Amino acid sequence: MITESNEPKSRYRRYLEAVTGLLEDKKRWRQYKARIKRLPENYRMAAEALERYLMHFGPADGTGAMEMFADLADLLEQSAADGTPIRDVFGDDPVEFVETFMANYPLGQYRARERNRFISAIARAAGEDTAREDGR
Repeated sequence: MITESNEPKSRYRRYLEAVTGLLEDKKRWRQYKARIKRLPENYRMAAEALERYLMHFGPADGTGAMEMFADLADLLEQSAADGTPIRDVFGDDPVEFVETFMANYPLGQYRARERNRFISAIARAAGEDTAREDGR
């Protein structure tokens, strides 16, 4: 886990990070990309595909996303080291895998909660469900 110094940031750095995002997150992103680049080709292809999916549907904040990407790199590095086939990692339904993977992170949990709320609202609108999710 990376922690920041307790020293106050310079005015320039605060401005720069407000415009470009946290510099620590950028450093962690470069480290993640270097880790993925060292994977065997088939694991690298899977990582890049999952990364592309997460960029569209995953957490939007830098720090939460970086935690997820670091965990992804850990998973794929360990799988490659163990010789675990890609299908054994991702299963027959890669979307189910990635949705479950994302649900383990705070913003992913929000997405799952909103998805369930949406499904319940449609069921109520269709007259299939009378109980509200929030208990009202």
